[in-house]
Amino acid sequence: MMDGAVPLRPMLRNDRASEALGMRVLADDPGHAVVEMPVRGDMLNGFAITHGGLVFALADTAFAIACNEDDRVAVAAGADVTFLKSTTEGDVLTATADRRIRSGRTGLYDVTVRDQAGDVVAEFRGRSIATDRPLPPGMRH
Repeated sequence: MMDGAVPLRPMLRNDRASEALGMRVLADDPGHAVVEMPVRGDMLNGFAITHGGLVFALADTAFAIACNEDDRVAVAAGADVTFLKSTTEGDVLTATADRRIRSGRTGLYDVTVRDQAGDVVAEFRGRSIATDRPLPPGMRH
C-alpha cells in the first residue's frame, strides 16, 4: 500500500483510494504532510489534462494526514480548492499540507499542490473537525 519514504500508519495502509491513485507519502508529521502522485493517462479528462477531482483527491489525502495529528479521529468539515495550472500525463504532483490553526475540535489546514518544476498547480484549504472517536491503537504518530 502507498509505498513511500516514511512508515505508513494504519490509517494510510487501509486507504485503498489513495493507493489506487499511486500516491506516496513523503512526510507524515503532526500538522504537516507531503504526498506525491504521478499523473497517469487514465487520470486525464476530455481535454487531456489532469482531472480536477484527482488533484483535489491528492490535496485531500495530504490534508487528512496532517489533521489526524493526535488521539482523536479528525474528518473534513469542508474544503475549497483553486486550480491554477493544468498538468498532464507524466507530470508528478506533490501536495504539502500545513496546519494553520487548531482550536478545540476544529482546525484549518492549507495545502499547496506543485508539479515537478515547482509550479503551483492548486491551492486547497481544508477545515477539520475532531470526532469523539479515539484513534484505534497503532494509528497514532
